[in-house]
Amino acid sequence: MNTKKLLALVLGLALMVAAFAGCAQTAPPAASPSASQAVESPSASAPAASPSEAASPEKKDYISVISKGFQHQFWQVVKKGSEKAAADFGVEIFFTGPEGESAQSAQVDMLNAELAKNPKAICLAALNTEAVLTQLQDAAGKKIPVIGFDSGVPNAPAGQIAANASTDNMNAAGLGAEKMYEAIKDKIAAATEDKPVIVAVLSQDATSASITGRTKGFAEKMAELAKAAGKTVAITGGYSAINTGDAAKAAVNVAVTVGATPDITDMTSAANGLLNTKNLLGVFCSNEGAVNGILAAVNAGSKIPEGVKVVGFDAGAGQKAAVKSGVFMGSITQDPFQIGYKAVELAVKAIKGEAVADIDTGAKWYDATNMEQADIAQLLYD
Repeated sequence: MNTKKLLALVLGLALMVAAFAGCAQTAPPAASPSASQAVESPSASAPAASPSEAASPEKKDYISVISKGFQHQFWQVVKKGSEKAAADFGVEIFFTGPEGESAQSAQVDMLNAELAKNPKAICLAALNTEAVLTQLQDAAGKKIPVIGFDSGVPNAPAGQIAANASTDNMNAAGLGAEKMYEAIKDKIAAATEDKPVIVAVLSQDATSASITGRTKGFAEKMAELAKAAGKTVAITGGYSAINTGDAAKAAVNVAVTVGATPDITDMTSAANGLLNTKNLLGVFCSNEGAVNGILAAVNAGSKIPEGVKVVGFDAGAGQKAAVKSGVFMGSITQDPFQIGYKAVELAVKAIKGEAVADIDTGAKWYDATNMEQADIAQLLYD
């Protein structure tokens, strides 16, 4: 190859290299997409709503349940009943109460705290109606229905308590009369005006609604049963509101004894007098105070005459032991589980605007043969 041809080849290659380099320098760089230009991918989009966010559960109606106490086993069974009703009816409850049944100011504070939460309804067993009158008025102003339970809210202003879930004390004591009558009916059948018999009632007072209701319920049911057997009957003694007939002309005298005070000393003295009554067939104790009077008298040396039947009311360690050993033929227990259950049930109905009315939560008989059955045992506090 001659010199001219070699030089031309070198120049041509140089021009080609220069042209290629110039293109590389002038070509615009590839543009990266900006935030505003970027296309959202599925991973860049907002996360999908969780099932709970998409359809949150409906908020449950909130009901305040305020009892007279909390630690006592009776109230714990009431609590169980109210919790079962809450589960059955799909509501939320808060159960509370003071440590003891003398703590009125503590209960008022609890009621105020619950009113501040604006519950849909309140269930209340008031220690003192006078102490909660302002709160009842506040509830009425907020259109919060109030349901009484156990002893309820006695003598509350008209219209401020929608309904009550409580023991019908007359019916409960009447059950005790029926049980006792079955055990003594042969002796009643043999009674005459010349050889009368006595069925006694021991009560710690003649003023409280629950005790007077039980006194009246037992006495009138026993009188009814004896009259149905063809006997002349009198009801006499310390509760004048129910006294009827003439004991001097009666084959059966249902005699009511009321202790001078509820103090155990006075109740023991009254019990001693009863246990020494001639022609005594049976004794009905209208509450735990009367029961304790009988037991204290026995522990102090008095004896329950042979064949005399004693029926108690409520429970307590001493009474349970007396029933289990046969010293008492049996006792009547309220049903605290149903008290709690029915109170919440009534509250649910009131929230829905349904008509509500007082309801009897019932009572049960227990004796040595059934007191350890599960349905009875849970009602018998110590």
